[in-house]
Amino acid sequence: MGLEGIGARVARKEDRRFITGAGRYVDDMVVPGMKHAAFVRSPHAHADITGIDVKAAKAMPGVIGVLTGREIKADGIGNLICGWMIHSKDGTPMKMGAWSPLAVDRVRYVGDAVAIVVAETKGQARDAAEAVEVTYNERPAVTDATKALQPGAPQLHPEADNNLIFDWDIGNADETAAAFGRAAHFVKLDIVNNRLVPNAMEPRAALGYYDKAEDHYTCWTTSQNPHVARLVMSAFYNIAPENKLRVIAPDVGGGFGSKIFIYPEEIVCLWASKKTGVPVKWVGDRTESFLTDAHGRDHVTHAEMAFDGDHKVIGLKVETKANFGAYMSLFSSSVPTYLYATLLSGQYDIPAIHANVKAIYTNTAPVDAYRGAGRPEATFVMERLMETAARQFGVSPAELRRKNFITQFPHQTPVIMCYDAGDYAASLDAAMKAADYQGFPQRRDEAKRHGKLRGIGMSCYIEACGIAPSAAVGSLGAGVGLWESAEVRVNAVGTIEVLTGSHSHGQGHETSFAQLVTERFGVPIDSVSIVHGDTDKVQMGMGTYGSRSGAVGMSAIVKALDKVEAKAKKIAAHLLEADESDIVIEDGACKVAGTDKSVPWFQLALAAYTAHNLPGGMEPGLKETAFYDPSNFTFPAGCYICEVEVDPDTGVTKIVQFVAADDFGNIINPMIVEGQVHGGIAQGVGQAMLEGAHYDPGSGQLLTASYMDYAMPRADDLPSFQVSTSNTPCPGNPLGMKGCGEAGAIGSPPAVINAITDAIGTDELTMPATPQKVWAAIRSATRH
Repeated sequence: MGLEGIGARVARKEDRRFITGAGRYVDDMVVPGMKHAAFVRSPHAHADITGIDVKAAKAMPGVIGVLTGREIKADGIGNLICGWMIHSKDGTPMKMGAWSPLAVDRVRYVGDAVAIVVAETKGQARDAAEAVEVTYNERPAVTDATKALQPGAPQLHPEADNNLIFDWDIGNADETAAAFGRAAHFVKLDIVNNRLVPNAMEPRAALGYYDKAEDHYTCWTTSQNPHVARLVMSAFYNIAPENKLRVIAPDVGGGFGSKIFIYPEEIVCLWASKKTGVPVKWVGDRTESFLTDAHGRDHVTHAEMAFDGDHKVIGLKVETKANFGAYMSLFSSSVPTYLYATLLSGQYDIPAIHANVKAIYTNTAPVDAYRGAGRPEATFVMERLMETAARQFGVSPAELRRKNFITQFPHQTPVIMCYDAGDYAASLDAAMKAADYQGFPQRRDEAKRHGKLRGIGMSCYIEACGIAPSAAVGSLGAGVGLWESAEVRVNAVGTIEVLTGSHSHGQGHETSFAQLVTERFGVPIDSVSIVHGDTDKVQMGMGTYGSRSGAVGMSAIVKALDKVEAKAKKIAAHLLEADESDIVIEDGACKVAGTDKSVPWFQLALAAYTAHNLPGGMEPGLKETAFYDPSNFTFPAGCYICEVEVDPDTGVTKIVQFVAADDFGNIINPMIVEGQVHGGIAQGVGQAMLEGAHYDPGSGQLLTASYMDYAMPRADDLPSFQVSTSNTPCPGNPLGMKGCGEAGAIGSPPAVINAITDAIGTDELTMPATPQKVWAAIRSATRH
């Protein structure tokens, strides 16, 4: 390891421009002749559109055009799609209702886009949008997934009887029933995984530009995967052929999954640019983000776990109702199925599992992947069950988990996943030591003397990252491959460009990816540039989500570096009149091992391009590409321990200690990894204690549509986290890496809730554990 290579705590290169205000976001983009857009959005959760009058709006100052759903349909622009096919247990395909980029006949949630106004200024566009007169015939709305399934509930789509999208299961129902039949102990829980709003720092934005001379479109957008956006907009939405469409995702201020998807706004801005003859920019405001960004979670689950007489888990039954909102978003169908139910074994050796998932339409914003995407929901089910079981049995929560840990690898679970490597006891031990778990009773007694309730809770999570391999996910219904690409260009002066299909929106790729190159060739990190986010510059790639940038994206870079290194050694051996097997590359030079003969890296690069003296038959240049398709998921795992103190008179809860012990395999930059864990835990604490999207059940109005009503965690809500890592290298990729970006959000909510319920003496508590809820739970427990 060099000072800037693998394992070094290198400060993030990209932060220089961010903290000096030099970042370039979609809102910073200016195109000659550019105009501004505002969307007319439905104020109703469910209504028929009986008329749209645009005359007054068109006559307003600065207005260039007002366009509606009927026009977009007439031009052949396609409906938004869900890209992962799921079949119900009876074999029928999922029921995908039509989602037009601009609503034509009916709106299905508050915020549904009805029309777009293009004007000289943003203010003029917004004023004119308010002047568009839309006549609605309001219909009854339903926001609760369980109620949406009941007979007589409002129907959202004719394709989906009783609002049921699919009724899917996994595992073996008969074996699970048999396990429950011979069980000595049972644990049951009803669990709500609350709906969340992603709240990335940068709201979504899009700039669409149609170049009439070239018959070519360019879209600047806040996207985590610009190539997939181009593919889908070309193949399904009929915007333009791929060779006539460029998608650019510049600096993006956070995504957390919510910017994976293609939204109506990108499609409409591109279409509107051609219709109006001007470039069209839309930048969402925060209320639009609350209303229309894909929400996360929103599961209602009944779970039962069976144990033998020795407290070994022998069976698990899970029934989940997943609220999908008004439409199926791009990857929504995969979240409560193959990203959720396949992780229900957790870290435990469970011989029989059966899970049933019902996906349901409601008159709410569409729900899709949010940091963790299915894995937080699975971990919450498993870790609440394990903690509750330990309390019922009167045994240590740590030892109950340890008794049931998987210890032999590879391990095939009953729900598809084959875990390749891990040491769950090591993470448990590290977390318990860091948390002084044995000293907790004394701390509880001390808190009691001061009138406070103290509790401790743990969570042993596992997740599956870097969704793979492409052939496998294809057989499960995925509409795209899940490989990644890379190109490494060594320039004639020795500087290096890495072009990657992985998009960076806060993860530190420009630093950690460059560290790979520095480690390999010994060149200064500042001589390495990372290029991403532009479909005209970078070859086809699959983007960033599911903690895949390290295990998948960096593995593609490694494969390209292998090819560059092989060619460089051939050139060096020729120049130095040595055997190729004796060439080593280190400290910025190609050397003959055991001698003082060497050629500097920049000289070697120049030789590759001058081509005056190359081995016979070798092509000039030093540039290589690679595609990497993983052989399996990676399986990060860890143990989180949370300690809380509750004021019984007010229900106010304070986290007094939070310990995280993670296994991410080999780590490139520990500082960046720690930052990812910190951020994930903050989001998990937010879900557990503060956040929740709430709709009025009668009108379908979003009641939490601003920061006045939706509680985000602040600095004083969070403790100083103690984080550590252990390492069982992943055998499935060349770097031995696992994912780290989502772990904190996966492992932390059950740790927090387990700690609070331990403190207050009842498991009757749902997220978010607000002071009001905690106070009420204490009073209820006291009465009983």
